[in-house]
Amino acid sequence: MLLNLQQKPPFFFILLSFTIWSWWTLDGVVSDPQTIAVRLGCSQTNVSDVSIFQDNLNATYQNIRTQISNQSKHFATAQVVKGNNPAYGLFQCRNYLSIADCLSCFDSAAGLLRHNCSAAVNGAHLIYDGCFLRYESTTFFDQSTDAGNNIHCGNETKNSTELASTVQQTLKNLEIATPRIAGYFAATKTTVPNSNGSTIYAFAQCVEALTQSGCDNCLNIALRNFQICLPNSNAKAFDFGCFMRYSTTAFFADNQTTDINHILKQGDSSKKGAIIGGLVGGVSFILILFALFALYSRSKSSKMVPKGDILGSTELKGPVNFRYRDLKSATQNFSEKNKLGEEAFGDVYKGTLKNGKVVAIKKLDLGQSRQMEKEFKSEVKLISNVHHRNIVRLLGCCNKGQERLLVYEHMKNNDVGQFLFVVHIGENKDALSWMQRYGIILGTARGLAYLHEEFHVCIIHRDIKTNNIFLDDDFQPKIANFGLARLLTRDQSHLNTNFAGTMGYVAPEYAMHGQLSEKVDIYSYGVIILEIISGQKVSASKVDDKGGYLLQRAWKLYERGMHIEFVDKNLDPNEYDAEEIKKIIEIGLLCTQASPAARPKMSEIVRMLKRKSLMEHTQPTMPVYVDPSSWPKRETSVSHSSSSSNATVSVSILSGR
Repeated sequence: MLLNLQQKPPFFFILLSFTIWSWWTLDGVVSDPQTIAVRLGCSQTNVSDVSIFQDNLNATYQNIRTQISNQSKHFATAQVVKGNNPAYGLFQCRNYLSIADCLSCFDSAAGLLRHNCSAAVNGAHLIYDGCFLRYESTTFFDQSTDAGNNIHCGNETKNSTELASTVQQTLKNLEIATPRIAGYFAATKTTVPNSNGSTIYAFAQCVEALTQSGCDNCLNIALRNFQICLPNSNAKAFDFGCFMRYSTTAFFADNQTTDINHILKQGDSSKKGAIIGGLVGGVSFILILFALFALYSRSKSSKMVPKGDILGSTELKGPVNFRYRDLKSATQNFSEKNKLGEEAFGDVYKGTLKNGKVVAIKKLDLGQSRQMEKEFKSEVKLISNVHHRNIVRLLGCCNKGQERLLVYEHMKNNDVGQFLFVVHIGENKDALSWMQRYGIILGTARGLAYLHEEFHVCIIHRDIKTNNIFLDDDFQPKIANFGLARLLTRDQSHLNTNFAGTMGYVAPEYAMHGQLSEKVDIYSYGVIILEIISGQKVSASKVDDKGGYLLQRAWKLYERGMHIEFVDKNLDPNEYDAEEIKKIIEIGLLCTQASPAARPKMSEIVRMLKRKSLMEHTQPTMPVYVDPSSWPKRETSVSHSSSSSNATVSVSILSGR
């Protein structure tokens, strides 16, 4: 409709006045759903039944949209699990947008995902400036970070020392404050000193389904990523769990800013001072007790812990302490019927706490070995500070006399080895489908990428194997058993240490020379890939009479273009794509290259798994393996000096013949 200015001057002036008022109030920002795409990703794996999955996805979308519209929410999750192809969805809108703009952003995102991603894929995500939409066929709501996290840098500015320092401090303040604000979001406006009124608009937001530590970790990674952009006039850091953005141009209204000073400062009121003083006093008292206990423990165990053990000098938080009688009751006095399994240094029991929560309790008896005391301390200190959806969560611990207990979240489906190998010896279990196997391969890669590259120090697991990867209710993998783990600071390329690990999964440079780096885990991961695809165990004396050991057979079949012959015969050929199988076998072989430097980083592996094929320059060459026949005939984790005359390790480079 055209507006007749002569007939309706009052309406025109009202409209003009409102427009001017809106422009003035919003400081140049008007209603806008901010649908500028930052990243779009589509899964490379398909669901088994497209029709059922699409019905579930449509219902999930509708549920999310209803929550936004009817409940005026900026964040919503939904799930529909009818049939064998469930759909899980998550949507988050920037809190400075109106609900109308949020709905518009959601509709645009849903439409773009449908247009760009096949209806058969089991997951996709889209990050806009104004919102984030993601769906998967498995739950993901607590995922804080992904190895593919990234950043977009805007235009570079000149003579911007003040700008860079202001942005740095502004983003640091947001990183501190955002995880401590209800809803996990904050927007600030900061004037740049000596810049003729230049202003920094900044915003940070975490997915509300995260824990505070998950939000904190995600923003910490984003803050580090921002360093490559400064001094630029604008930038955006994005991840699965958080979003940060700054610009010298306004992208939210002035009245949408958040006061974070009360979080950054201790507070001025006497009431706050008294509360903080009480907290500081209480914490100080506890720290003094811990310090005294640590000094006492150190005096007793100084001969047990290696002088150069980086674990002892790393500041990590302690776990929750459980009462022994509660754990004893939860396991019915550690009865045999509740035993889940046996490990090198103790047994694992299923327990039900008083609140009904089912847990797994690892019971170590220190009367057997001093090594277990070291394992207990290592595992407690490390895992209580690690939070990732592909790592088993440590809920707490307990000390009782010579016994040490670790309390973990319970994994209903046990470990990957049980499903891969038990089915081959006649037990009545269904073999893992290809979709489940691919999910295990990708999820394990994500967990290792977090340990190696996203935690504040590099954690080297040292015992990556199928029996240390557990499966939750949705068959999502979780890395477990960190008793042999070591820390590597960012300025170290490797450690020289005694060998510890499991036969068949060991990298040659570590077995022979004790050279430990994250590439040792990557070698073990490559072996796991080949086990998962073939359904064969690396520790078997021979896979068959002609093919040799697992790694030998994988290389020979790959080299001859017969990689499909390597696939587990329990898999339905209609479930998988031959080219995808070839790509993943290639990744497994890349991980087991002779030179540690030739093995890709875990973050690179995650990206490779998501691509349709490998680049030509990343094709594997002949890998290397440690001959299992040179090890003692047992299948447990071992720990000894690599220089021992009693340990002879045979390392072979595979021939092309």
